[in-house]
Amino acid sequence: MNKQVWKEQVIAAVDAMAPELRDISLFLHKHPELGGQEYQAAQRLKTMAERKGFVVKQNISGYETAFIATKGNTGPKIAFLAEYDALPGLGHACGHNLIAAMSWGAAAAFAEVAKGRAISYCIGCPAEETSGAKVAMAADGVFDELRAALIIHPADSNNIGGTSYATHPLKVTFRGRAGHVANKTNKGVNALDALIMFYQGIKPLRQTFTQETILAGIITKGGTAPNIVPDEAEGKFTIRALSSRYLEETVLPAVRRLADGVALATDTTVETLHYEPLFKELVNNPELMELFKNNMTLLSEEVTILEPKAADGSTDVGNVSHAVPTIHPDIFIGSNLAAHTPEFAVATGSPYAQERLLIGAKAMAMTAIDLLD
Repeated sequence: MNKQVWKEQVIAAVDAMAPELRDISLFLHKHPELGGQEYQAAQRLKTMAERKGFVVKQNISGYETAFIATKGNTGPKIAFLAEYDALPGLGHACGHNLIAAMSWGAAAAFAEVAKGRAISYCIGCPAEETSGAKVAMAADGVFDELRAALIIHPADSNNIGGTSYATHPLKVTFRGRAGHVANKTNKGVNALDALIMFYQGIKPLRQTFTQETILAGIITKGGTAPNIVPDEAEGKFTIRALSSRYLEETVLPAVRRLADGVALATDTTVETLHYEPLFKELVNNPELMELFKNNMTLLSEEVTILEPKAADGSTDVGNVSHAVPTIHPDIFIGSNLAAHTPEFAVATGSPYAQERLLIGAKAMAMTAIDLLD
């Protein structure tokens, strides 16, 4: 039997699962859960996997809502990565409800067709929007023995390639000395002044770097009352670059030097702390990219190949891609959409998006078929 026949069987398997896949997507959409709290989503996926004969392991890398579902005993290990966390106040404005359904559909269809030729993995990955479970999972070696890892993101076009920004968010806290603003002898030491000086210094600092970077932040603590000199001020900053090495070795040390200089100039002290782990840049595998593009063509879909340095966000899939050949393409669910907006949240629950997730599941499973010996 040739691979074209297997691909036709995969397509039929996904079509047969269509009601189930729409159901999981719409259930997640109607019941959004934040990162690390995706109990209903994870349970639904695990139950579906067990019903189809997958062996499910739970509580992975310290995450209660992470799981690894496998089916098969021999052959290449191919994983489909399911995300299912939502955004605060916006629900599924990043389309993880669709991602979960696509990855589960691909894993189940591939397992059904591959049978004894491969091991199909559906890996439940919580908290992509926050702490990034895949960071801990990659560090624990969860992905090390895989032949490939696949995941698709909803978007306003079909794309493959490009990258993502490496990011290592930083909390910066200045501490001074409290005082009454009207006191003529003890004016205190204003920690908020120091934080604002640091904030204003971020923009010119960015101009000194030789590679593309993003430095931005917000003030999360600036004092308790206007007539009290703030003795502590805190800000959270997103620090990003196209290379995790450049980020860690060049950008972050410069940011810390700026903070230390401001503290010295303002007679304050400063503490810097990473409040989320390092998300590495995404490395899309060229072989998988080509296979995926060809399979999308078989499904009558056109795909745009992005420039290698094209990036517009960050993802913990980057950490996976440093451990195993990975692709993270986009699939069209509507025009003129931007993720993390109310409009995107509406689109991910639309009837059209529920049809598009079937295309994504088919394309991933067909790509996995290409990796069979």
